[in-house]
Parts: sequence; C-alpha cells; structure tokens
Amino acid sequence: MKLYVTDRNGTVHEIQGEDELQLMEAIRDADLPIKAECGGSCACATCHVYVDPACKAMVGEADEDEQDMLDLAFELTENSRLSCQIVLGPQHDGLKVTLAPGSEID
Repeated sequence: MKLYVTDRNGTVHEIQGEDELQLMEAIRDADLPIKAECGGSCACATCHVYVDPACKAMVGEADEDEQDMLDLAFELTENSRLSCQIVLGPQHDGLKVTLAPGSEID
C-alpha cells in the first residue's frame, strides 16, 4: 500500500506499507527520521504524527492508553496520533500523515 509522509521540511515522501506493520515501522523502514524511542510499545510520544483530516476515518480514534501518552506530546492537535498505534491494513492505502514536532531525529 502507498503511504504519504510529510517531513518537518514540508517534503512529501511516498513510502510503502505492509499489512500488520505499525505505521511507525513503515516510516522507520523508509529511512525517514522518526525517533520512536520506545520501539512501538506506546510508552513515549516520539512517534507522534498528524493524520491528514481527509484520512482521519482511515485510522479511527485513539484508545485511552494512546490518549494518555499523547498528553505528553508536543503541539498536540485533534488529528494527533501515535504512529506505533496504527496497525496497517488495506484500509490505509493512501494514508497521509505529517511528522509532528518532537518526533523527528535531530
């Protein structure tokens, strides 16, 4: 599936995702600079992304654990999600996200 990730410089990267892979893993596997310090266990907020408003229905709502962790993220918005908590499937083809402040490797 095709995924579109915008980095902090505004560059859009078309990357590939696979079913059952975390979005965070797809971003990391594409060599984009995402911190993801906890490795995908929802124990930090360093894989924070903004989901494009047109794609919000593709990812659903964050559960309570993710919401608690998002409270620690920088510049939280109503479209904020942790990319480790989005497990890819066919419904995510065309998903567009932007790396949030604090999520990129400096």
